[in-house]
Amino acid sequence: MNFLWQEALWALLLLPLLVAAYLWLLKRRKKSAVTWASLGIVKEAMGTQRAWRRHVPPALLLLALAALLVAMARPTAVITLPLVEQTIVLAMDVSGSMRATDVEPNRLVASQNAAKAFVAELPRAVRIGVVSFAGTAAIVQPPTLSREDVVAAIDRFQLQRGTAIGSGIVLSLATIFPDAGIDLSQITGQRLMPKALGEKTPEKEFTPIEPGSYSSAAVILLTDGQRTTGPDSMDAAKMAADRGIKVYTVGIGTKDGETIGFEGWSMRVRLDEETLKQVALATRAEYFYAGTATDLKKVYQSLGTRLSAQKKETEVTALFAALGALLALTAATLSLWWFGRVA
Repeated sequence: MNFLWQEALWALLLLPLLVAAYLWLLKRRKKSAVTWASLGIVKEAMGTQRAWRRHVPPALLLLALAALLVAMARPTAVITLPLVEQTIVLAMDVSGSMRATDVEPNRLVASQNAAKAFVAELPRAVRIGVVSFAGTAAIVQPPTLSREDVVAAIDRFQLQRGTAIGSGIVLSLATIFPDAGIDLSQITGQRLMPKALGEKTPEKEFTPIEPGSYSSAAVILLTDGQRTTGPDSMDAAKMAADRGIKVYTVGIGTKDGETIGFEGWSMRVRLDEETLKQVALATRAEYFYAGTATDLKKVYQSLGTRLSAQKKETEVTALFAALGALLALTAATLSLWWFGRVA
């Protein structure tokens, strides 16, 4: 718990002084009391079990004062709240290495099954987009609330050559921010339309924000290999970080790699965990490793839990103020009930 006005906490030092003053008054009252012959009879009639009641209202008032003093310091707490609206982009590797069978039945099918299970578990208010990347990147499904469209898009994956991890990240950002003016000419492989003579396109100003601070969208990047083409992965990660987007990275496949054949050629593919960890770190997200299909499903389940809620620092002054008022009211009620006075 943090406090917006920490100096106010010094007032809590008054509480021990109030306790000491209360004890001093009790001691003084005993000394000044007149001992009556019948006092012992009265005490015996009342019973010793009622003696503690006289201390309950002052104790409650002390706790009420403590709560109100804490409220003055404006406390804040991190509270987990459900997300009202969010966009999640699944950026998935469809390079030829995804046909490797070290993850049964193969990496592509395992990732498709896990992604579809992940989509089914997300809250209905979450919009989901799908981006595939190999040598280039493509938007397979723009963000939508339709789970059927997302599942159909995942089933349409076609394996291609190359692994452009950076392209997958950049195109995911363009999917989240379609009006941001992100240059995609090197990402999709398509040329920009030539401008008319004398036409000028105004450049949009861009101001970086704190990495990981944009809570309305996130990217989940799944890949099984190293970047072979396209923009540098860390440059793309910086673009995401500057826009506050978290890029959760998922590495699939055995860490030792596997030799695969594709369209007449063979190569050994190895997971580049270090780069994936750096991408996640730069964007204030996390890296997950999935060596089996079961591990992959667990990773997506964990991500579903994390992304369906957000942790937000919220001021809880009102709670402490209400607690203080409730304690003071309880003290007054008990005092009036037991002793017939509010004192």
